[in-house]
Amino acid sequence: MKISLFKGILFGIFGISALIGVFVFATYSSKNSNANSIGAVVIWGTLPSAGMQATLAAAAQTDATLKDVSYVQKDPVTLSGDLASAIATGTGPDMILASQEELRALTKFITPIPLSSLSISTFTNAFIEGANLFTAPFGAGYYGIPFLVDPLVLFSNRSILASNGIAKPPATWEALTGLVPNVALLTPSRQITRGLIALGTYDNVRNARGILSTLFLQTGVPISSYAANGALAANLGGNASGGEQAGQAVLGFYIQFTDPSKVSYTWNASLSDSQQAFLASDLALYLGYVSEARFLSLGNPNLNFNVTPVPQPATAREKSTYGLIYSFMLPRGAKNAAGAYQAAVLFTNPPEQTAAAANTGLAPATLSELAKVPIDPIATVAYAEALYTKGWLSPTPADTDRIFSGMIGNVISGRSTLETALGSAERSLSALLQQ
Repeated sequence: MKISLFKGILFGIFGISALIGVFVFATYSSKNSNANSIGAVVIWGTLPSAGMQATLAAAAQTDATLKDVSYVQKDPVTLSGDLASAIATGTGPDMILASQEELRALTKFITPIPLSSLSISTFTNAFIEGANLFTAPFGAGYYGIPFLVDPLVLFSNRSILASNGIAKPPATWEALTGLVPNVALLTPSRQITRGLIALGTYDNVRNARGILSTLFLQTGVPISSYAANGALAANLGGNASGGEQAGQAVLGFYIQFTDPSKVSYTWNASLSDSQQAFLASDLALYLGYVSEARFLSLGNPNLNFNVTPVPQPATAREKSTYGLIYSFMLPRGAKNAAGAYQAAVLFTNPPEQTAAAANTGLAPATLSELAKVPIDPIATVAYAEALYTKGWLSPTPADTDRIFSGMIGNVISGRSTLETALGSAERSLSALLQQ
C-alpha cells in the first residue's frame, strides 16, 4: 500500500494512559496494515448523520480498515455535557467530529496531538490556513485533524436579479448596497414587501453570527486572540483607514440595512426568518453556509438560485469569509485511541476527502484536494472559498448569539452608541472566554 507524504509523517499508533492522558506514539508501518488494524471506532459528531453514514460506507469500500468505524450524530448544544458524562462512566466515544465553534467547550476533554507526531510544517502544508484555530497553546500540539469546511456563501434568486436587469450577484459589499433601491420593494409607508438581503437585525437573520464574524474578519478584526500570557480575550476593535475604529465601521455598516431613513433600508425585525423569506422569493439574496444548498433545493424545487462567494470589501487586498472548520478530535478515555487516530489520518486521504465532500456538500480541508476543480458549480465555489475560510475561538454559539444580539439591539434601539455597544460586547465575550 502506497503511503502519501502526509500519511507517512502522521501515521502513528498510540495509546492514551487512563491515569495521565498522555499519548505514546510509535511508527506505523504499512507492512503491519491489515483489515483489523483500526478496529471498532465510534465517532460522535455534529454533522448530519445521513451525509456521514454515506461517507463511512464509501470509505469502507475504498479502505477495508475503516469498515468498523461508526458515527453517532450529536446536538452541538449538548455535546460537551454528553461527552463529560460519558467519560465519567467509561462509555465515551473514540473520536469527536466538531467545528471550532464547539472547540472551547470541548478542550478540557480533548488530548492534543503532540508536535512530535504532527509537526507544524506537516500541518501547515497539509491543511487550510484557517485550520490553525485547532492549534493548542504553549506548543502542546493540535487539538484535532481537519476534515471538512462549510464556508459562508451568497445565495441569489436569479429570477429576481434578472428581472431587475442585474446580470451577476454582487462581488463587493459596496456593490451590494447599491442594489437596494433597484430590488427592494417598499410600500408608501415604508413597509417592506420584498427585501434585497437580510442584514441589520439579529434574531430573524439566519446565520447572523457567521455574517457578523465575516464582516469583522474581513476588516482585520480578529474577534478573539491569545495574549502573551496565553489568556484568550475578545477583540472587537482595531484601527481602520482614516483612524475610524474598524469594529464601529463594521457595526455601522451592518445596521444601516434596517434604518428606514437610509436608501439601504431593506430589512427589519418584523419580517420572517431570512432563510424562509428566501425560500418564498421574498428576498433576493441570502447569506448561508454552502451546506444549506441541498436544503434550499428541497425546500422549494421551483426556486431558481445561484451560489457565489461572499462579497468582499472593495478595497480588500486579501479575501476572507467565515466558515465552520470540522476536525477530528481525540477525547480522553477513548477505548481505541490508536484506531481513532489512524482513522482520522485516513480520512485526510484523497478518496476519503472526495467522498466526504460529495456526501455532505461541504469542502475538503486538505490543500491537495482543494487544488482540484470539481465539476459541480456549487462545489467549485465551496472549494475556492475553503482556501480563505477563517474563524475565531468563541464561547458557545448560544452565548455568542446572546451577546451579539444584545449589541445589535442596543444600537438599533438607540440605547447605546456604536462604541459603547462594542465595548460591552467585548467585555462580555472576554469574560466567557476566560472562564
